[in-house]
Amino acid sequence: MHGPLCLDPFMYINSHRMPNPKFVNLIKKINWYPPYLGMGIRVTSFRDDFTRFEVELRARWYNRNLFGTHFGGSLYAMSDPFFVFIVTMNLGSDYIVWDKSATIDFLKPAKGTILGIFEISKSRLEEIRAESDTLGKSTYHFEAELIDEVGTVVAHVRKEVYVRSKSSSTAASPHGAA
Repeated sequence: MHGPLCLDPFMYINSHRMPNPKFVNLIKKINWYPPYLGMGIRVTSFRDDFTRFEVELRARWYNRNLFGTHFGGSLYAMSDPFFVFIVTMNLGSDYIVWDKSATIDFLKPAKGTILGIFEISKSRLEEIRAESDTLGKSTYHFEAELIDEVGTVVAHVRKEVYVRSKSSSTAASPHGAA
């Protein structure tokens, strides 16, 4: 491992403690998750402090649609968990973190290898922690672009993430129930 990114996620997990230990097995196995295997999705690297994940979707004969491009569902799937992972791993087990909503805008046909970079700064994570501690709960918006191998943006992803401090007894779930 050199520099700020861990090119071998398994090396990092085996040699360092994660902020939220319940996710160790999940991150270790994410590249073996059957839907990701079938879609050709894999985490290629992540930052040591779990503020950034790089994910790629490779084109294979078995994951192309009728038009020879990536399925829209595969583009969304490569984006789905990573903002929640970043918030959860950095805030720890004293917070409840859920996806609340998501949108994806397909801008161009996605061909070849697609790269998604999902990142939240440490300062933004500290703002989320402080606001959640003060208000008890809130939702946060994050965005990422999916880029093909020549640098063209093929999709734009927006995620809304719900965060609640477990110490807040008055906060409700993201869907209204207490």
